[in-house]
Amino acid sequence: MLHSIRISREEFDGRTQSLLQISQQQNLSGVVLFDAANILYFTGFAFIPTERPIAFAMNADGEKAMFVPRLEVEHARAETGIEQVAHYPEYPGQAHPMQIFKDLLDVLGMMPAAGSGVSNLGEETQHTISLLPDYLEQALQRSLISSGNGRIGADHDGYPWILGYEGPTLSDLTEMNVVNVQAEINRLQAIKSTAELALIQESCKWGHLAHMLLQRYTAVGETETAVSLRASNEATLAMMDAIGPLYRAQSMWSSGPSAGYRGQIGRNAAIPHALANNITFQPGDVLVTGAGCPMWGYNSELERTMFVGEPNARQKALFTHMKNAQEIAFAAMRPGVRCGDVDTAVRAYYDNNSLMPYWKHHTGHAIGLRYHEGPFLETGDETVLQPGMVFTIEPGFYAPDLGGFRHSDTVAITADGIEIMTYYPRDWPDLVIPVR
Repeated sequence: MLHSIRISREEFDGRTQSLLQISQQQNLSGVVLFDAANILYFTGFAFIPTERPIAFAMNADGEKAMFVPRLEVEHARAETGIEQVAHYPEYPGQAHPMQIFKDLLDVLGMMPAAGSGVSNLGEETQHTISLLPDYLEQALQRSLISSGNGRIGADHDGYPWILGYEGPTLSDLTEMNVVNVQAEINRLQAIKSTAELALIQESCKWGHLAHMLLQRYTAVGETETAVSLRASNEATLAMMDAIGPLYRAQSMWSSGPSAGYRGQIGRNAAIPHALANNITFQPGDVLVTGAGCPMWGYNSELERTMFVGEPNARQKALFTHMKNAQEIAFAAMRPGVRCGDVDTAVRAYYDNNSLMPYWKHHTGHAIGLRYHEGPFLETGDETVLQPGMVFTIEPGFYAPDLGGFRHSDTVAITADGIEIMTYYPRDWPDLVIPVR
């Protein structure tokens, strides 16, 4: 029998219990989630967000429901195990989907009612309730009375604008106070479980393979498009041979390992977030790479600075500074240290070596279900590092007349320090593309 490498249903249940505690501590009638990554984190349901609203709702008693378009009903029920899956025909529909969502919140007892308690209901309504079976009486009381005090938790005040969606805010829809719980969710997601760390480590493994193939196939006269496609496709096929029956990307961006340059070639390497432009490799180019692999939705990051031909003296100098700055970050990271202090230590290296003109961004960011997560290794972030947090470490040096210099490694905080999860060579002699 094949073993699974996905997150277990028990772990998802534990996460929703943590969310329930947040809801109860803040005296909320329940919590609504619209963000796709949040829904995946708490339920295991991976989907492509479109103009059709999708939401997860949980009331103050821990009763859960999914809200989806008709085309996602079977998918949502199979992936989440949640029995209550409310749906609407299509967007925008004759009745706006959010009006149907309001009815779901009402049934869950998450909507306010005039007054509170059975005594405030009319005598006829009280008599009708008393004649119902106990379980129906409790459900109807939740619907009519609500545990609510006019406060409902959410990660966004309504379904966000996506691909042309338009609709009411959650506060307008419910006439309730919407309490944003995203900060609390961020803190839950920042500490990775043993299973999450295993998925990120597996992601690092296949990102490593894709990067190795990228370096192998890069050559003068080749294009970044051809080389990236070849490396990514071969790595994906190799992974499918090895673990195909166990694998799910659960990503809207990629279906397997990938590696490329994203246009960071030659002088364009000085643009940290460039876009691919089908550039042809030339002797003397500085290259900044990127590789990774979504693994049941979890990501890692591997980036390297490479050279087409042996680097010149100035290229070697900036490469060395980049590598030194990354090692300063490694040395500064351990439990109890503030995120901002790691970045401050790295910036001190820039200052002490008169390198601030080459600085453009912070030292790194957390990573997991999202390619960028909080907290951030940035001077203004006071978050304290804790075991289970995972970060990219990627201080960069950017010279517009020469190119960019940036490694990125995925690093986990451990009980006594760090574990560098990526393991691709970091020294420049190992990162030279020969000119033949």
